[in-house]
Amino acid sequence: MKHLCDLLQIDLPIIQGGMGNISNAELATAVSEAGGLGTIGCGTMTPNEVEQMILQMKKLTKKNFAVNIAINVSPYTQELIDLIIKHDVPVVSLSAGNPFPYISVLQDHGIKVLVLVASVKHAEKAESAGADILVAEGFEAAGINSSLELTTFTLIPQIVKCVEIPVVAAGGIGDGKGLAAALMLGASGVQIGTRLIATQEAPFHEKYKQSLVNASDTETIIVGRSVGKLRRLLKTPFSRELDEREKEGLTPDQYGEMTSEMHHVKGAIEGDLENGFINSGQIAGLIDHIPSVKDLLESMMQDAKLQIDHTVRAFESMIKKENK
Repeated sequence: MKHLCDLLQIDLPIIQGGMGNISNAELATAVSEAGGLGTIGCGTMTPNEVEQMILQMKKLTKKNFAVNIAINVSPYTQELIDLIIKHDVPVVSLSAGNPFPYISVLQDHGIKVLVLVASVKHAEKAESAGADILVAEGFEAAGINSSLELTTFTLIPQIVKCVEIPVVAAGGIGDGKGLAAALMLGASGVQIGTRLIATQEAPFHEKYKQSLVNASDTETIIVGRSVGKLRRLLKTPFSRELDEREKEGLTPDQYGEMTSEMHHVKGAIEGDLENGFINSGQIAGLIDHIPSVKDLLESMMQDAKLQIDHTVRAFESMIKKENK
């Protein structure tokens, strides 16, 4: 945990997920100011749009932050790499594609590189390619998901066993108990996304936030299996329609249109849940209030410590009884 914080020059072992296409400097700044690592997600945004967010971040905070590039999603990957180098962005996370061509280029400019992985094979390849840190994401996560469908609880210890660099756990984490569990599995920290949507600083529509607060444990849905492009969404009128149309037979182009940036913005930013979708991880069932980012991160750290201390005491007590 300390090694991760030292590498990223942050106070808390908590990283913000990218949130591509609805990403913003306000929420990323709040995370960095609270001691975590705020992240700008490029999604399919143009280099000019991303540049404006980077400049805004630099005005709002002096703390470290990251930029996430989804390699095979963005039409501007190389331009974004050049932009990040130009503006001395301290940390980059690479996902959804082969990171090998970019890692050494970024590191030559003093940039730390995180690579998102979803299997042991991916993790070993990323480490051999020179990644500084791995973000291992389980199937519980929101948005674009791995077709391997490995859960965080099974994925983290297997990856930790096979690599030497720090591993960050992602997927299904949004409170102190989740942070404690990730650390017990061998992770050095966590990456969270859905939980940060339901915070005071997140500039998303109130319908999005309230939908997460109201969500039950079974409130998410996986779409895209028929076209090999999995995505976890919150159940809404639009996502249910998408699911039904997929069962009837959607072409890849039709699926791509229904999960496009336009429909993402309609749901998350405009609150139009009839014509737009909202991403959500399975952690939604645990969200019951809308705190500030600072309060959320502080409570996660405090609750994790309490949970670990309680578990250690209970375990020591059990061992003492067994030895009598």
